[in-house]
Amino acid sequence: MAISSPMKAHAQERYEAPKAIPITPILPMESTVGDSPRTLPQSIQQDSRAVFTLSLTATLAGSRIPIQSGLVWRIYAAVPGAEPALVSELIDATPRQILPQGNYIVHVSYGFASAMQRFALNADTASQLAISAGGLRVTGVVGQDPIEPQDLTYAVYLPEQNNPEGRLVANNIASGDTLRLPEGDYHVVSNYGTSNAISRTDLSVEAGKVTDATINHRGAKVTLKLVANEGAEAFAGTAFSILTPGGDTIYEEVGAFPSLILAEGDYVVVARHEGQVYSREFTVESGADSDIEIVGQQ
Repeated sequence: MAISSPMKAHAQERYEAPKAIPITPILPMESTVGDSPRTLPQSIQQDSRAVFTLSLTATLAGSRIPIQSGLVWRIYAAVPGAEPALVSELIDATPRQILPQGNYIVHVSYGFASAMQRFALNADTASQLAISAGGLRVTGVVGQDPIEPQDLTYAVYLPEQNNPEGRLVANNIASGDTLRLPEGDYHVVSNYGTSNAISRTDLSVEAGKVTDATINHRGAKVTLKLVANEGAEAFAGTAFSILTPGGDTIYEEVGAFPSLILAEGDYVVVARHEGQVYSREFTVESGADSDIEIVGQQ
């Protein structure tokens, strides 16, 4: 699949309900990957001599080129007065399924995007479903310097009314990975490290395109050390706590020289070792990695 026309990120103060197809299908999502149909409802089995082939393909909305990978197909038997019954689940790009005559619902998912169609199967049938999907790929920078992929993850939300983080779509997505999403507007929360260096922005995903978003963070990596004097070897087994000037604890770890990423700002570090407690105030400047030494008498 060729997805073209990258877009840059744009932060906006608008939290409208996205015009996207539902992320969670209304049909039951049992898992039963395989080419052979499951046991069919009795009403469809009544005339098992009449069987037909259902051939399926999927495209991105506005394109005639079939999607070649990443699809999951689910075929449900539609019986009046009963819940749709899962017949088969297929992972081929262009599956062909032999089924008895009857009414069916076909659901295809592509990442978090999907499409659905109903069929009255009374002859060999070939159908193409259009999925209104695009891609989202997020990377980060500090100033002009790119953030290492292993140091950046992000979460995607569907805004609801005045709440930009109304509904979580996907969490802990790695920097540079392409996330398949329904066309629409999203709120992205990007995490530089695992502490408090967080950036938020609003993005739009267009069908058949990848939105390339480069998000700016303001933070730096710090390494904590408790030493007898400046430049000396760090004491092992030290319990470190990092607090905001207001006294809120945002990080705790035990070690000789733990490292973490912090948002720019002022902090207090407390080091506990062999019954003694030491502290120091320090400032994090964006893009300036540093060693924070706490000097204590042992």
